[in-house]
Amino acid sequence: MDHLQALIKFVAGGSIIVGVTYLAQQVNPKYGGILAAAPIITTIAFLFTYSEAGIETTRQLVLGTFFFAIPSLLFLISLWFLVSRWGFLESVGGAYGIWLASVLIISRFLSIS
Repeated sequence: MDHLQALIKFVAGGSIIVGVTYLAQQVNPKYGGILAAAPIITTIAFLFTYSEAGIETTRQLVLGTFFFAIPSLLFLISLWFLVSRWGFLESVGGAYGIWLASVLIISRFLSIS
């Protein structure tokens, strides 16, 4: 990967983060959530993977993304519940703990299959 490609990837990802925080703070958190949940970053990752590694690697990435979306969903649900009970940083830590446990469980399940 050359430096220009790395810079383009960095700017694309950072632009999404700027957009999410702007929408959440200035417009409506709902719209920031829509942008954060949109598969924009995923699609960009798929495009770069396809252009650099081909269709088979991209297909494997898509399948892995599908299975590991489950831990991300559990992270969001956990964070939503925990943030009303604990401080924000403690809630993020707890949600990441749940995310990590679910990643390990799914990784174990996928290695069995």
